[in-house]
Amino acid sequence: MVTIYDIAQKANVSPMTVSRVINKSGNISETTRKKVEEIIKEMGYIPNSSARKLSTNKSKILALVITDITNPFFTKVTRGAEDKAMQMGYQLILCNTDENLKKESDYINMLISSGVDGVLITPTGDQSKKNLRTLIKHNIPFTLLDRKIEDIQSDEVNGDSREGTRKLIEHLINQGHEKIALFNGPLNTSTARERQKAYIETLKIYGLEANEIYQSHYKQENANENVKKLLSLSITERPTAIFAANNFIAVNTIKALHLHNVNVPEEMSVVCFDDLGPVDLYPFLTVASQPAYNFGFTGTQLLIDRIEKKAPPEYRKIVLPAELIVRKSSINIKDTKTLS
Repeated sequence: MVTIYDIAQKANVSPMTVSRVINKSGNISETTRKKVEEIIKEMGYIPNSSARKLSTNKSKILALVITDITNPFFTKVTRGAEDKAMQMGYQLILCNTDENLKKESDYINMLISSGVDGVLITPTGDQSKKNLRTLIKHNIPFTLLDRKIEDIQSDEVNGDSREGTRKLIEHLINQGHEKIALFNGPLNTSTARERQKAYIETLKIYGLEANEIYQSHYKQENANENVKKLLSLSITERPTAIFAANNFIAVNTIKALHLHNVNVPEEMSVVCFDDLGPVDLYPFLTVASQPAYNFGFTGTQLLIDRIEKKAPPEYRKIVLPAELIVRKSSINIKDTKTLS
């Protein structure tokens, strides 16, 4: 195995000079730096992150802990985080929890033992508080992405769930929908709570009631059960539109509606929070699209600032806007009402 001593001998410099080149520290002439870098490349030397941490107190490794890598939202978050990490000279470890607290806990313990410099994390829910407190106990900085946790002080990058929900519900109301159902995620996540609250508040502003609220899970597909309950209502009581609290719930809901021979949007309008990927089966969905890439990119910048002692003492809370993108998954039913 090639060591820094081998590099130093061939370059005719001290091991300390090689270490400074590897860690991009100290005052070294550009000629010497290039010479050492060329020999490092020639000899195929791979720096030992543990040894680097001992000498610099930094591993230059970050971790991104997300809940579902198959969700296009988190795929884009990951790309943004990776791009910013590499730009700043860091590497990124990806951890996927599948909305599972046990997996999240195992990952947190592993990351602490491996000596990462910091963690970007989308918590599985309110119960993640104990894992975040473990990071605090071990003095590992972290940035929360997409979800908040009460009584935990950290930098955060969140979406504007309230405004995005308002735009979607108002869009449906402007199309003549008065009975709008909510297919929501688990209420132990801040995003589900915020979207449900905004859904109820927006309907109330327009003198409408929250007709039907159906709880779901982001990973467990129970959309078919919720659709069956909704379709069991009489025609006069049945909602004419569904607001799905995230993209996976929306896709599973549309699949369930088709299973029951209900056409979207002709017989049931559907809108959702978060966009889908460009090659998904449902490119016609009207959505409140969040700048997912910026969640990862901005969150990583906040985290590195904190690691490198460049952040202000007070924690920063970034809220990114959601853009209403109107497609073809909902229809205007005002004309239908007039005819009837």
